[in-house]
Amino acid sequence: MPTRRAALAGLLALPLLPCPALAQRRSVDAGIEFPNAGARAWKAQLPQLRVGLLGGENEADRLGRFDAYRALLERTFELPVRLFPASDYAGVIQAFGAKQLDIANMSPAAYAGAWLDTNGGVEPLVTTEEADGSVSYVAVMLARADSGITSIEGMRGKAMAWSDPNSASGYLIPRFSLRRQGINPEQFFGRTGFAGGHEQAVVAVLQKQYDAAVTWASGQGDEAQGFTRGALRAMVEKGLVDMRQLWVIWRSEPIINGPQTVRSELPAAFKEDMRLFHLALPKAHPDIYRQIERGGGAGYREVSAADYQFMIDMRRQEAAERRRRN
Repeated sequence: MPTRRAALAGLLALPLLPCPALAQRRSVDAGIEFPNAGARAWKAQLPQLRVGLLGGENEADRLGRFDAYRALLERTFELPVRLFPASDYAGVIQAFGAKQLDIANMSPAAYAGAWLDTNGGVEPLVTTEEADGSVSYVAVMLARADSGITSIEGMRGKAMAWSDPNSASGYLIPRFSLRRQGINPEQFFGRTGFAGGHEQAVVAVLQKQYDAAVTWASGQGDEAQGFTRGALRAMVEKGLVDMRQLWVIWRSEPIINGPQTVRSELPAAFKEDMRLFHLALPKAHPDIYRQIERGGGAGYREVSAADYQFMIDMRRQEAAERRRRN
């Protein structure tokens, strides 16, 4: 039987970004049309559509960003749509487990957590394509520009803020990526803690509560503007941060973008409507698309459960390591 050490070594040898499946529909494809408005037969099973919103940004801003999206879903499918903002990633994971949500845009790690909690009871539909057509983003580690910390080595013995224990870019991937580099996070940093979300982690660094934090970004475009998409881009656009205050001291390998996720037991016709709604959204309603994606990209691409198997394996291993440490 393989040991935990051997299992971890095998996991760390795997790529973070799996090879996408063939023949996936994309927003940029010709012939992708926005669904016609009208009530659907699946409304008998879904008298209202419950949309989960991950944490990591203050609730008022999340509700504001998603309100036009909610209204568009209502007009298109002629049923009530409610938004359920969670205080953290765990709230959405648990709500899927309790069948209190029907759809949510998940991080890859949150999707994997929901898949494990529901024993495969959730299904990915589409993921975000970046401006260059890739389907990945990166975790970035940020320190204050005036701190004198310019590389990961400068964080030895310093205080590190993780964003959320269920975040890929804000916790799981940085820890695994650092281990690939021969850095044990438990020993390398002097102090670690959870800030309560991506936005909160960046603010904690600016307020000198931590020396560095990790968050997510597309990794593309102008770094001075917070890249093309991501938590930093949203904070720049809201006037919460000036990138001249921060220095990117480390970034991860590419991570597959998280999926629009639904409960597996819901009707196939509902899933197809949700796929087409999102695939056509960037061209049909570009302003709404940019609002919910916190910046611009090429649109969406279909995905399958196999694209996220690595993240499921990673979460299993992280849970095993946590039990061993405790």
